[in-house]
Amino acid sequence: MTRPVVIIGGGLAGAEAAWQLARRGVGVELYEMRPQRATEAHATADLAELVCSNSLRSASLTNAAGLLKEEMRRLDSLIIRTAEACRVPAGSALAVDRDRFAAAVTAEVESLPGVKIIRAELEAVPADGVTIVASGPLTSPALSRSLESMLGARQLYYYDAISPIVTAESIDRSIAFSASRYDRGGDDYINLPFTREEYEAFIDALLAAEKVPAHDFEDLRYFEGCLPIEEMARRGRETLAFGPMRPTGLTDPRSGKRPFAVVQLRQENRERTLYNMVGFQTKMTYPEQKRVFALVPGLAHAEFVRFGSLHRNTFIDAPRQLRPTLQWRARQHIFFAGQITGVEGYIESAASGLLAGINAARLVRRERAVAPPATTALGSLLAYITDPERKDFQPMNVNFGILPPLSPAPPKKIKKELMVERALADIEIWLAAIGEQRGPSPALKVQSH
Repeated sequence: MTRPVVIIGGGLAGAEAAWQLARRGVGVELYEMRPQRATEAHATADLAELVCSNSLRSASLTNAAGLLKEEMRRLDSLIIRTAEACRVPAGSALAVDRDRFAAAVTAEVESLPGVKIIRAELEAVPADGVTIVASGPLTSPALSRSLESMLGARQLYYYDAISPIVTAESIDRSIAFSASRYDRGGDDYINLPFTREEYEAFIDALLAAEKVPAHDFEDLRYFEGCLPIEEMARRGRETLAFGPMRPTGLTDPRSGKRPFAVVQLRQENRERTLYNMVGFQTKMTYPEQKRVFALVPGLAHAEFVRFGSLHRNTFIDAPRQLRPTLQWRARQHIFFAGQITGVEGYIESAASGLLAGINAARLVRRERAVAPPATTALGSLLAYITDPERKDFQPMNVNFGILPPLSPAPPKKIKKELMVERALADIEIWLAAIGEQRGPSPALKVQSH
């Protein structure tokens, strides 16, 4: 008898991993500490409980989240199958009845042959045997200490300060200019210059914008090094102009003069398709970010692939710790999945659990671990979070900006459609190459309420 694979955490990633293992005939011991030990965010003992929104985002194939769903569907994802069975009207988004969804996932995993759910806290990662760590952003203190011991204390983060990311093609280059301060280091940054009047209007909008209320479990004693921009503005109207928006060492080529203030955009990926708004972590709501940041010269029509945020989170330094197969670089029998890997979002978390489950099963069968090609939504996400050359790593949602560009570059209006076509063709080729078949699975047992 093969030892069961241990899964730590019964969220979206852990439940998906258990499903993928069970349908490949591999035994599972899934540890979920609730209800024996509660978290500050969960309200029930169900697996895959959605603690924030009930939306799994867009279902459209021309949206990267929709493409990822389709790839997961082709890999027979439990989370996608259940979400579609528990769907509620939400336009083009896939939203669910959250209670019905979590209950259905729980019932399904409980009924899987060879899966044992252990309602207890696992305080340390087992020393041997195949393990998937999917403990989520609210990993318990005891398990966090175990991970610190394994990875090194500096490889585990507990506070998430995220700046927005925009696509390069949506930046107005008639306003923006490329330069580094005092011409040092080449044209590494894209700079968005403000006049005094533009800066004052931006500060007014920033101070008046709606902010995300803090959760009870969030400690908002901000680090001085990563204050929200609205908190800096609250301390004085010109604080930002002397902080992340300082214009020193920069000259606007349109005027030949130094701007009153400037927003700097830093290259986010090798392909230069994404740029990060330097130092712009914020607690504004997403709609307010879109409205306020449209006042930044050059970003009036910006496409945001990630908005800013500042909240408690636990995630590892994935670029230095994980392979694209989600195996720990130091010990191949330990996998990580879910938000602890640095993916953002329900679907991204479930997708990482899906691959971790597939690869854990392959390891048990003495087969090599695999990763989808980077031309797919899942493959590009994994390549992004595990790129060892990535500096200042922060969590990321799936988006078209992290997929390799098409060559030759197509017209913008059909670019996404061609990327989808390439991704779906490549996921099918990959499935055939690794011998993974979309075999029949039992019908879902979704209870009506």
